[in-house]
Amino acid sequence: MVMLLGVFKQALMITVFVFVMMLLVDFIDMASKGRMSGIIKGGQWRQYTLASFLGSTPGCLGAFMNVSLYVHGMISFGAIVGGMIATSGDEAFVMLAQFPGTALALFVLLFVFGIVFAWISDRMIQMTGITPCESCFDAVCEECLPGTGIQEKISDIFRPANLIENYKSLSFTRFLLLMLIVSFLVLITTGTLGPLTWDWKRITFISLSLGTLCIITICSEHYLESHIWDHIIKKHLFRVFLWSFGALLFVHWGLAFWNLDAFIHDHMLWVLLIGALIGIIPESGPHLIFVMMYAQGLIPFSVLFTTSFVQDGHGMLPLLSYSLKDSVLIKIFNLVFGLAVGATFFSLGL
Repeated sequence: MVMLLGVFKQALMITVFVFVMMLLVDFIDMASKGRMSGIIKGGQWRQYTLASFLGSTPGCLGAFMNVSLYVHGMISFGAIVGGMIATSGDEAFVMLAQFPGTALALFVLLFVFGIVFAWISDRMIQMTGITPCESCFDAVCEECLPGTGIQEKISDIFRPANLIENYKSLSFTRFLLLMLIVSFLVLITTGTLGPLTWDWKRITFISLSLGTLCIITICSEHYLESHIWDHIIKKHLFRVFLWSFGALLFVHWGLAFWNLDAFIHDHMLWVLLIGALIGIIPESGPHLIFVMMYAQGLIPFSVLFTTSFVQDGHGMLPLLSYSLKDSVLIKIFNLVFGLAVGATFFSLGL
């Protein structure tokens, strides 16, 4: 019972942190919307760099934007491959919460390798004569992709005048979210969740939560319902909690009853291969098992890197609707590249 309570509290803390970070990332995405497409339509290296940068931002928004640019023919096949290499999905938020220093180093590596393998991928499809799908270009408008919704001016979404209007007609959704964030702040401040002492982690959690509280307080009703409730909470948060709880439980029970530590130590190459194969799944969640095992010191960095390299959260899901062929090609490229680099790191003792 004590173990279950501890796992529940840790999963809850991770889930709320993911929510806070996803909301802040969505805010930045909304603030820059309309500018990124113009910037990215330049030379190939500009495409590679910006697609990898978008992919390396935590969450699925950067990956969704890359898909939008790709289906409109604004970036090349290599650029979308590099963007998916750099993408770590919702697990990026969890890694930042669990081991921030290593997570940032991992993101930088994925960003660099995304650029390199974007160039290699474009050269390979030219040499092999592989032709990516062209029928999907301009098939949909950007507003129809997941995570975008109806476009609003940033000045209309977040303006001080909204504060009075929001409290005159306080919706149940806004009230619920405000209570959840305030409760989280109280639990973090008192040490019930998160670090037991006042350190940089607790201060960061509190600062980010206060920023989230401000956004929820003054944002428009449409942004609250469409972006925060319908997209972030309904489509992401419950699944993040279940996978976090399940992965933590798997690791704890594995250590306690299955002698998981010895099995992993004796079959590390198989664990690396399994991590890469699980990365093929276009879904956030399964990768969390490897994140938690790394946090517990059960697997080396090379295994975490390999599964992070191959997997892209659910960033690939929008592309599956428009081109199954391209989705499969991207996954094949990422699997081969990820195994090659991951095995090299493993042989070097990383």
